[in-house]
Amino acid sequence: MSQRPQALFAMAAENVPQVFPPEVLARLRTSVDIEPDLVAEDFTDPRVLGTLARAEFLVTGWGCPRLDERVLGAAPRLRAVLHSAGSVKSFATHALRERGIAVSSAAVANALPVAEYTLAMILLAGKDVLAARDRMRTTRASAGWGVIPGIGNYGRRVGVIGASRIGRRVLDLLRPFDLRPVLSDPYVDERRAAALGVPLLPLDELLRTSGIVTVHAPETPETHRMIGRRELALMPDGAVLINTARGALVDHDALVAELRTGRLSAILDVTDPEPLPADSPLYDLPGAFVTPHLAGSQGNELARLGLTVAEEAERLLAGEQPAYAVDWSALEREA
Repeated sequence: MSQRPQALFAMAAENVPQVFPPEVLARLRTSVDIEPDLVAEDFTDPRVLGTLARAEFLVTGWGCPRLDERVLGAAPRLRAVLHSAGSVKSFATHALRERGIAVSSAAVANALPVAEYTLAMILLAGKDVLAARDRMRTTRASAGWGVIPGIGNYGRRVGVIGASRIGRRVLDLLRPFDLRPVLSDPYVDERRAAALGVPLLPLDELLRTSGIVTVHAPETPETHRMIGRRELALMPDGAVLINTARGALVDHDALVAELRTGRLSAILDVTDPEPLPADSPLYDLPGAFVTPHLAGSQGNELARLGLTVAEEAERLLAGEQPAYAVDWSALEREA
């Protein structure tokens, strides 16, 4: 009989081998008794329910069903939910909180590739690489070597909207470069901004004075369409907007109108709607660079999420607190 506590995967079954490749699964299984072939995509399968009744840990991920009172009632021994992705909003309920069950998220691990993508795009945008690629594709010729005024990453101001996990990581990654980051976030005060090493600006001032603006705010009623026609008009000519947060934070009709003038450029890894309809002008506008929501963990980066869960299980079994516990009080203003 195994002495390891019982655990159960609850997510889309196809994600298990990607997030928990053999070496990561082996490490998780040194802590808990869990079967990769038994995955709760819903809580109706008798085998799932039998394991759920004994489970002390749920290992959740993308596609996890809601953990409501009915499900928790069938899991009397459950003491921790370890989420191998970012947000828990889609499945976490008040019942979970009221039971006092520990909930941990791999959001910190998922923030890393998003911040790396953002850094790469900031540096490329500062050198006008994407627009230069489009010009060469159109002309089938190179203008040859020569100094191009107005481009470069020396002293360029980068406006970061939102001191989220990703926003803070972007600020960390920008430190080695001769860029000038600034921050706007209504939940951050001057003291906290100073600790992050950046000036704190009102949103309008950030937009007016930044050559590159990158969005890292959560999607809430307050942030819906926070970058609209008025805000885009504040941005200086030649500025670049980067969005890796949520598509609904940007008014796409207003953005398309600006892009058609050629005044601004945009790098969008998220859109509204997502995916874009086939007739969206964002596919063809020269100033738009759209990628298919790939900034977050992809390919071999998924194993980092699984490893985060394995490490959290080890901490809990050692009697420690989870390192990445969900802050219920801040959940509504997180992505």
